[in-house]
Amino acid sequence: LIGVYTNRHGDRWELQLKGSGKTPYSRNGDGRAVLRSSVREFLCSEAMHYLGIPTSRAASLVVSDDDVWRDQFYNGNIKKERGAIVLRLAKSWFRIGSLEILAHSGELDLLRRLLDFIIQEHFPSIAMNDSNRYLEFFTTVVSETANLISLWMSVGFAHGVCNTDNFSLLSITIDYGPFGFMDSYDPNFVPNTSDDERRYKIGNQASVGLFNLSKLLQALKPLLDPRQKQLASQILEGYGEHYYSRFTELFKTKLGLLGENENDNYLIAFLLKVSLLC
Repeated sequence: LIGVYTNRHGDRWELQLKGSGKTPYSRNGDGRAVLRSSVREFLCSEAMHYLGIPTSRAASLVVSDDDVWRDQFYNGNIKKERGAIVLRLAKSWFRIGSLEILAHSGELDLLRRLLDFIIQEHFPSIAMNDSNRYLEFFTTVVSETANLISLWMSVGFAHGVCNTDNFSLLSITIDYGPFGFMDSYDPNFVPNTSDDERRYKIGNQASVGLFNLSKLLQALKPLLDPRQKQLASQILEGYGEHYYSRFTELFKTKLGLLGENENDNYLIAFLLKVSLLC
């Protein structure tokens, strides 16, 4: 993260470099990015924006002079590739994992301070003096996550690595890695060649979203009273219904279906099954 920029319209953007090298939070990697993946992220994030799907944006791409060694297909065949750096923008880069790690390490004071900052900066509809603000925050993230994954499914987008570190607290698409779009409908479509267990196949995205939200709730529980914990669990239980409702709404729009009909869901399921057989 290199800074925050407010444009002439008053929009606030956090600027982040991908591929510029190691940071204090790097794991075992070199922090570099290859040209092919950088071009893919640039093009896809802009395409997703114009498809109307909440996403980070790409501002620039610079080819670097560094050689980057990568095993593209994870088959032991390491090759030298050209490096690149993407300047990407988002309203925020905070993720579920940003809160999860603090709760896990018992840093509850810092967890509360960070959560209050996120709410104040990015959730203006939630009053900071509201004793239920964390519950309201969780409610919003649950509904918006369901909406985001429904939108992914409506265009056949598979993120590829849907862990808690890649799920935005603002429910936008971030961290484009081994993503892919289905050429034809296949719920078992996996764009990530290293995902041998098919955990993040496209048909699992809604379920993985629920898993990640359960981890978010687990991180928030130290800050909730018993009544709020019970209500938060009920909110999480409603995730599936919210997702299914939004998914159905999007597919009905695709088919030009108006109003409500008890056979709409059957028709959508039937057409998806026909697509699978084609």
